[in-house]
Amino acid sequence: MQTGKINVQTENIFPIIKKFLYSDHEIFLRELVANAVDATQKLKTLAAIGEFKGETGLMQVRISLNKENKTITISDNGIGMTENEVEKYINQVAFSGAKEFMETYKDKAQGIIGHFGLGFYSSFMVSKKVEIITKSYKDEPAVKWECNGTPEYTITQHDKNTRGTDVILHIAEDSEEFLDENRLNNILKKYCRFLPVEIVFGTHKEKIKDENGKEIEKEVDTVINITQPAWVKAPATLTEEDYKNFYRELYPFAEEPLFHIHLNVDYPFNLTGILYFPKIKNNFEIQKNKIQLYCNQVYVTDQVEGVVPEFMMLLQGVIDSPDIPLNVSRSYLQSDSNVKKIAAYISKKVAEKLDEMYKNNRDDFEKKWDDIKLFIEYGMLTDDKFYERAVKFALLKNTDDKYFTIDEYTDKIKPIQTDKNKRLVFLYASDVKQQDQFIDTAKERGYDVLLFNTPLSPHLISKLEQKITDSSFVRVDADTIDKLIQKDEKLPSKLNESEQQTLKKFFETHVDKEKYSIQFESMSENEMPVIITQTEFMRRMKEQEAIGGSGFYGVLPEMYNLVINSNHKLVVDLLKETSDEVKNNKAKQLIDLALLAKGLLQGKELTGFIKRSVEMIK
Repeated sequence: MQTGKINVQTENIFPIIKKFLYSDHEIFLRELVANAVDATQKLKTLAAIGEFKGETGLMQVRISLNKENKTITISDNGIGMTENEVEKYINQVAFSGAKEFMETYKDKAQGIIGHFGLGFYSSFMVSKKVEIITKSYKDEPAVKWECNGTPEYTITQHDKNTRGTDVILHIAEDSEEFLDENRLNNILKKYCRFLPVEIVFGTHKEKIKDENGKEIEKEVDTVINITQPAWVKAPATLTEEDYKNFYRELYPFAEEPLFHIHLNVDYPFNLTGILYFPKIKNNFEIQKNKIQLYCNQVYVTDQVEGVVPEFMMLLQGVIDSPDIPLNVSRSYLQSDSNVKKIAAYISKKVAEKLDEMYKNNRDDFEKKWDDIKLFIEYGMLTDDKFYERAVKFALLKNTDDKYFTIDEYTDKIKPIQTDKNKRLVFLYASDVKQQDQFIDTAKERGYDVLLFNTPLSPHLISKLEQKITDSSFVRVDADTIDKLIQKDEKLPSKLNESEQQTLKKFFETHVDKEKYSIQFESMSENEMPVIITQTEFMRRMKEQEAIGGSGFYGVLPEMYNLVINSNHKLVVDLLKETSDEVKNNKAKQLIDLALLAKGLLQGKELTGFIKRSVEMIK
């Protein structure tokens, strides 16, 4: 029997491991199972190169729960350890000094994984005593290592005669939650369900046929993981159904994805994974826990900020890379140039996939557009390189449900929607039903109107204005059509300045002067007698504030222009009325019609309008 002291240079290392090393105590199981898987993988490697000439057999990791003894055992049939290796890998904790470790990591555990041999020591977060019984693949006796959470340990020889390692955890009183079978099962499913070696936990009954062909019920091991998940396979070997089945495995209750991207690169870093495009609803909700990060098939986190660009948080799926730097507990990502390269690579691959889809089957791409446009818009706004790639396949949709690339649409409207200052004017609507009157007026002029109706539209419009030389985007109800696209010719007004001022006072009495600015415009006789517009700049600023801004524009009151058509017959005839009461009533009715068209007539004002309209019909 050998006794000794673990080389950690302090009595306080175990309390620090328990309190500070890991953010969540359940991670002990991930660490120990990952170590066991490593042991089996090492044996496979030795067998492959001829250093191990025996039979590897079925490689497995088993987790056993004994509630009565209050123990959890993690067993593998991998490489095992000799007494010298136990001394090297378990007793000599692989860092320069505990004093330095405590100074650096007491408050925040940061450090790159692989620098410290601390995975096994996570067992002391939940255990009052830990035993290791191990036999090496080499022809050497088995040994038992035992430690009760202090630097004191013992090593004795053991009669174990099978290759591999058993780690036995004697669970502490404050961690007895882990003696619950369902709790362990959930932890294993979370962290270990795609490990490359079978993970066995518990048993279940299964109907099988005996040697006589008779169906019998038998107790069999429950393997909780899929050893060959789709992302580790070559894309050429997978069918569309394989990808869909894997998606269902990840998100059992989710709606079917639109399509997927299979990532596979080995230079300048190693990265595999599958990203899925879900149907993105027309609301701006980034759920940052839909992409799962793995390291050699070991689940790490679903907080992948930094590894994938922010706009890709709208996607779902899996990324696996051993080259992503993690902190010592594998719980947090660290800033690193490799992370930026990986994020840039993923962005590039996604853009290439979208471009390929657009080129190969534009009709199908257009059908998917409304479900993916929010994602692409967000990418164009937040990632300049993605914008440069996306401009080739990003589509603009008009109010006739026709799709154009940015270049196609620019060429389409340039001949007619260039104003007198040689500026190209893009007209758009945000609500086809509400702005129908204005859309109709624009179409009568031969103009085309785009549809921008996502929460990101105000920001995207500003971006496009920056990118498209000598252009402006104006919502179709921001002003009269002839002011939105100013031409050299201007319609003469049937009312002179004096007549307009005479009529103005009848309209002023029915609106809030702080909210409405009254103006006369010489418009077409066929346009409405009164319309209400809202300045493009202020409205767009307020919309951008709604997505997230300083709040300055959001607190400003709503301001509107009440535009009176000085060429409309009803307005011209109003001047001829001899009764001021009639003038007031008709002015009020015209204003209410404009408010109704804008969706601003509500409550008692709407009730009064309806009653007046009924009386007029009588």
